[in-house]
Amino acid sequence: MQLVFVHGSGGCGAYWRHQTEFFSGSDAIDLPGHPDGELLPTAADYADWLSSYIKGRDYRDVVVVGHSIGGAIAMLYALEHPAELRAIVLVGSGARLRVLPQMLRSLEKSLGDPTLFEQLMRPAWQKIERGQADRLQKTAERIGPAAFLNDLRACDRFDIIDRLSEIATPTLAICGSEDVMTPPRYSLFLADGIPGARAEIIQGGTHMVFLEKPEAVNRAIEQFLERL
Repeated sequence: MQLVFVHGSGGCGAYWRHQTEFFSGSDAIDLPGHPDGELLPTAADYADWLSSYIKGRDYRDVVVVGHSIGGAIAMLYALEHPAELRAIVLVGSGARLRVLPQMLRSLEKSLGDPTLFEQLMRPAWQKIERGQADRLQKTAERIGPAAFLNDLRACDRFDIIDRLSEIATPTLAICGSEDVMTPPRYSLFLADGIPGARAEIIQGGTHMVFLEKPEAVNRAIEQFLERL
């Protein structure tokens, strides 16, 4: 199977280093505008782009693993291009991804204030080893607040609650037990709404569970793939 990892809002493929090192031959992509190319305004646009990307590389037996908005992209991919997928894995995601207006306003202010953007991003790495956290912070700053704001606006518009039952692709939903952005109930709702789906709650993980608890996340994905 060909694993394709899709990062979350304002991220890039490098965030999946623990997973690409574990799953040989996997591909962790950079979505358009992260930082190269033009940003796309909706998760549906990103899903169409991803379909073109995967077709262009002639991948087969594709498993899309998506974090946050990456999970939204994976679900839309499964709805619109089901024949192209073997399975999807949703990490810290949900059927609807509303964003606090205060967060959007803060990001708008940070467009002209690098210091504010740094302050906004720092809490995301609180449970990650210091050296890795510093590298992630530099990567986030390189991608910049415009990409993060664009993606959160796309999240805020995303809502497929009424279409979950249409997803026929085998699905695993993973969430950290301490995730406050997309709490465990989001993943449990996905598991209830998508036929045959299951949820895996990783104890002690936050919204960045795949960086904080890579062994547990990798094991959950590996066991899911073995059952396909």
